[in-house]
Amino acid sequence: MNPTGIWQLRSADGDAARTLASALGCPEAVAHILAARGMKDAAEAEAFLNPSLSSYLNDPAADPKQLIGMAQAVDRIFAALRRSEPILIYGDYDVDGTTATVLLKTTLERIALALDANRPAIVRYHVPHRIREGYGMQASVLANAAADGIRLVISVDTGIRAVQEAKEARALGLDLIVTDHHLPDGVVELPECTAVINPTQPGCPYRCKQLCGAAVVFKLAQALLGAAALLTDNPDAFRARTRDKIIPSFLKMAAIATIADAVPLVGENRTIAALGLAALAMPVQPGLRHLMHLARLPLDRAPSATEVAFRIAPRINAAGRMDVASDVVELFLTRDTPRARELAEKLDRLNQERRDSETTALDGIDRQLAARIDASGSYPADCIILDNAEWHRGVIGILASRVVDRTGRPALVIACENGTAYGSGRSIPGFHLLDAIVAVDSVDSEAPLFHRFGGHAHAVGFSLGTDRLPVLRERMSTHCATHLTAEALVPRIHCDAEVGFAELTRELFEWTGRLAPFGLGNPEPVFHTSGAMVAGPARLIQEKHVCLPLRQKDSPAIPALGWSRNSLHWPTVCSELAVGAPVDVLYKLRHNSGPYAGAALNGLELELISLRPAMGPPA
Repeated sequence: MNPTGIWQLRSADGDAARTLASALGCPEAVAHILAARGMKDAAEAEAFLNPSLSSYLNDPAADPKQLIGMAQAVDRIFAALRRSEPILIYGDYDVDGTTATVLLKTTLERIALALDANRPAIVRYHVPHRIREGYGMQASVLANAAADGIRLVISVDTGIRAVQEAKEARALGLDLIVTDHHLPDGVVELPECTAVINPTQPGCPYRCKQLCGAAVVFKLAQALLGAAALLTDNPDAFRARTRDKIIPSFLKMAAIATIADAVPLVGENRTIAALGLAALAMPVQPGLRHLMHLARLPLDRAPSATEVAFRIAPRINAAGRMDVASDVVELFLTRDTPRARELAEKLDRLNQERRDSETTALDGIDRQLAARIDASGSYPADCIILDNAEWHRGVIGILASRVVDRTGRPALVIACENGTAYGSGRSIPGFHLLDAIVAVDSVDSEAPLFHRFGGHAHAVGFSLGTDRLPVLRERMSTHCATHLTAEALVPRIHCDAEVGFAELTRELFEWTGRLAPFGLGNPEPVFHTSGAMVAGPARLIQEKHVCLPLRQKDSPAIPALGWSRNSLHWPTVCSELAVGAPVDVLYKLRHNSGPYAGAALNGLELELISLRPAMGPPA
């Protein structure tokens, strides 16, 4: 049977779980999950289960004024608005950067109109081209802005490493406000500028350190709107409109970015995601509406975090990967329905091109990976490095993630172009990829390996000469020999609660749904059942998926669907199981609505995560 790795049950305070079960009237399994996720009492659990806009806006810990640099930024922005100074928003090309650009531009324009309808804000934006410019602020863009009369530049989702660019901005007579959420490993110097708003900067007391870039801009928008109210003729009316109309609208963009940027959905991030997803029901802005329609999302209900992550975000990201990301900003700003439809269709088309490019590349990657499997059927204990001159630079990050999924090894995927190798890397828990890149770069202090690089423990980007690729492979192999441990290579699968099939009720399913939105830090619950039995032969679906009937003791059979993805091929796994074989199973609960499962237990079916011969409860 395909190896399944180590199964680990998330621990919880038993007393807290029992208290929660009694106070909330929820199933014991749900109480265990809540306790394991840090809920200590009913009040904390209720706040987690039922986030509200009023509670969020009145939470002292979420007050934007607690962010270092906020007061200075607000003062400088209002000075620019009063003097009708042209302002440049310097964005980024991914979902986080483009939605942050939309949020800030909309905020500045609305405030200017509220203060003086005859003096609209002059707000321009620059979203860099992924291939031509790359990530981060460029001095040439700042120089052009200064020549065009810009005097204030506000970065969004970028700028925290722009130390030299900040100096050049000052020399050009530009004031710079940096809003960012990155603080990469090794950064010891912040840019000298008018203000830096970043919850991760040293000394910042703001509670939520894991806001995405658009959420940081959302906090700036809150502070600006709060200050603007005091300057209007009717502050109470302005505050009411801000609370009831503007903030819910802005939370839509912040939620999309929060989910797409894969920041942990805990604390304030979870509140932003939950409230923003709810506000996405019945979208009015034509660009958003057309995009959701093309993503095949119903427009009469709120999308789930999974739908945003896998249907909306890829279409937004496709613009920056395959073409120009500024189209995304225009899509979300335009009120022209035909233009919105045109832009949404372009993003949808680019996303299909991205998928086609990815599929073509994966075919070649799978052939390269097959050649690396040893006699035992395993990949070497090394970082997997793959390169090809025909791979699109816009998809190499996605490809690196696919390689990690398939192999359980850290991976670098490289596209070669005109003598330069552009790489993107992804890692596994227990192997710090940026440390590895730093180590291989510094082997020869007089001849650095890379032209440039950056990232963090789990993801990196870099470039180097194609003639240096053999050196990269040699040095990474040497580094992995001492830093990539056998323990890190053993996959660990976490489960959230142990239940018997008799406990799989509609009540449990509905309570589980209340734990959403799901994502990093708040994953969809995975249940474990020991001592189940294969109740019949597996049925093949589309040659690569299976439906396997399972039962436990005297319970009716329940269909378990195994969708083959990544490295786990369910038809192979199930072909080794005899009817009547005892098994342990990890799964997610699903409503039985598809054509494959047949009869379900209490209207439910299982989505298989892992399965093994019966061994008892996980550790």
